[in-house]
Amino acid sequence: MTTEVPDLSAIHEFLLCPTPDAWVEAALAEPELMLVDHANCEKKAAGTALNLMFRYLDNFELLNKMSRLAREELRHFEQVIAIMKKRGIAYPHISASRYAAGLRKEVRGAEPGRLVDTLICGAIIEARSCERFARIAPQLDEELQKFYLSLLKSEARHFRDYLTLAQKASGEDITPRVNALLEVERKLVEEGDGEFRFHSGVPGLA
Repeated sequence: MTTEVPDLSAIHEFLLCPTPDAWVEAALAEPELMLVDHANCEKKAAGTALNLMFRYLDNFELLNKMSRLAREELRHFEQVIAIMKKRGIAYPHISASRYAAGLRKEVRGAEPGRLVDTLICGAIIEARSCERFARIAPQLDEELQKFYLSLLKSEARHFRDYLTLAQKASGEDITPRVNALLEVERKLVEEGDGEFRFHSGVPGLA
C-alpha cells in the first residue's frame, strides 16, 4: 500500500465518539450496500455544496470553497460508480439513513444561525465520513482500501473548510453550538438503526 495516510488527530479530537465496532461488522457483511450508499452520500454532499452556492451569493469565500468541494464530491461519486460497474453491482434506489436528517432537524431557521448550523453540520458529516473511511479501509480488499484511503485528505480538508466558514459566518464563538450539534451526532452514531447505511448508527438495534 503506497497511499499516504494523513494525520487524522484533529478529526478524532473533534468527534465525540468513534464508530462502533458493530457498524464496521455490518459494513464488512454488506460491502455492496456500503458502496451504493457511499455513492448516494457523494451525490448529496455535492448537492449540499451547490445549494449553499445558490443561497449565499454574497459570500465569495463560500462560493469558491463550495464550488471546489462540489467538483471533488462528484469526482468521488464517479469513482464509486466506476467500482460498482466493474464489480457488477447494481445501483438501486435505497432509503436514506436518519443521520443527516437528524442533524438537519437541529438547524436554526433564522440567519445567520441557519448558515452557521448548516456549515457546522457539513463539518460534522465530513469528519464522520473521514473517520469511517479510515476505520474500515484496513479490512477491505486492496482496491477498496486504496480508494478509501485516497479520500481521507480531501474529506479532512472539507471538514476544516466547513468549520472555518461557519466561524466566519457567525458573529460569536461557535464552540457551544458545535458541541451541541456534536452531541446530537454522537447519539445518532451510537444508537440503534433499523438498517445499515454508510452513516447509520448501530444496525439491528432499533
